[in-house]
Amino acid sequence: MGDILIVDDERDIRELIGDILEDEGYTCRRAANSHDCMAEIEKSPPAMMILDIWLKDSDMDGIDILKIAKRDYPGMPVIIISGHGNIEIAVAAIKQGAYDYIEKPFNIDQLMVVIGRAMETSKLRRENVELKRRDVEPPELIGSSPAFRGLKASLDKVTRSNGRVMLTGPSGSGKELAARYIHANSGRADFPFITVGAAAIEPDRMEEVLFGRETERGSEPGLLEEADGGVLFFDEIADMPLGTQSKILRVLVDQAFTRVGGTEKVKVDIRVISSTNRDLAALAEEGMFRQELYHRLAVVPIEVPALDDRREDIPELAEFFLSMFNRTQGLPLRRLSEEAQAMLQTMIWPGNVRQLKNMVERVLILGEDKGDITAAELPGSEAGPSEEQGRVVLSGSLAMLPLREARELFEREYLLTQINRFGGNISRTANFVGMERSALHRKLKSLGVVTTSKQGARIAHLDEQPVG
Repeated sequence: MGDILIVDDERDIRELIGDILEDEGYTCRRAANSHDCMAEIEKSPPAMMILDIWLKDSDMDGIDILKIAKRDYPGMPVIIISGHGNIEIAVAAIKQGAYDYIEKPFNIDQLMVVIGRAMETSKLRRENVELKRRDVEPPELIGSSPAFRGLKASLDKVTRSNGRVMLTGPSGSGKELAARYIHANSGRADFPFITVGAAAIEPDRMEEVLFGRETERGSEPGLLEEADGGVLFFDEIADMPLGTQSKILRVLVDQAFTRVGGTEKVKVDIRVISSTNRDLAALAEEGMFRQELYHRLAVVPIEVPALDDRREDIPELAEFFLSMFNRTQGLPLRRLSEEAQAMLQTMIWPGNVRQLKNMVERVLILGEDKGDITAAELPGSEAGPSEEQGRVVLSGSLAMLPLREARELFEREYLLTQINRFGGNISRTANFVGMERSALHRKLKSLGVVTTSKQGARIAHLDEQPVG
């Protein structure tokens, strides 16, 4: 869970805190004086430090150590404890960057709550720093299919405005990448992009994480303040607690909020982008999501297509991931064979672009060091030994059908897959399967396969009332 350094000249206190934290799953180190403390920090900076103000037999007191720790390791949260505390010491500790200040004798439950909050805050800050680091290069949108071109055209339009955008689409389709593209190409590109994972934050901590908190010992900014001037991205907004939704609605109206435990208004200038993989309008109708908040967030709704709706982009996306993993991880630089490209385009992708990315990484890690990637290397491939090539393994359900029904079922699924692989282009499909275009049209009609337009692309599916 985390490495915590406990610094106190009283052995009983060190052992008591350490034993309790270790029972909770933390790793603890202990130091009795400033010399041992600095030696431990230099050896390996801890994730957090619990620091006594007064240290016997030491060259430095807690405030001196705190100054050095915050100078050299600004991301390390430090909790100050003391049995000789007063308000001046508390103010001095907070001004020097301490996360919080607790007087002895302290309540262990109280200490555990403060430690939990400090660790979570530190984790969120590290994640946001990492996300900012990844964004040194502008996010790349990859594709050329009609569905992709329609998406990119919509995103390019909203970069020039300050309107709130609601990105919809299935998990793994690239909603956060789309949000980052809007930010990187807008007038707010030089300001922060802060992600709020609504499902990843405990409901009873949501308000504190967003708005920050204020106590007698000082104030701590939340993610809204960190996003000031930039973009706040609510990832999977449907998971946000209803109570928090009403307060976010007020922020959108006033561009101001009050920290938890505070009374003063804090002004911010933020652009809000949100995402969801659920039908938020239906949830709002059912009272599961605040309707007014939905309408304020969905000023500009943009649908991010599933990978199944942009199969033409799969080879281009896969080649991009192959190059990226070579550049960032040093994995072998390989290319996809034509057979591998065709197989990827005919597979089912419930995890969308994220699933494709993970599959490419897996193939590079487990596969050969050179040469083209073959269809046999792809997870889910049914290719067998060389002497078995040319055979097709039937599913149990298909093998139990009479020949006529099995052939019809196979032809229907085969042609559905090929049409979608070629983005609904009947001419290209006919050329690949070796049929005249008119003959293919007749065959599709007999099988009950139709094509309709979706986000600028033609998608094949079964007619509700198939013919023949």
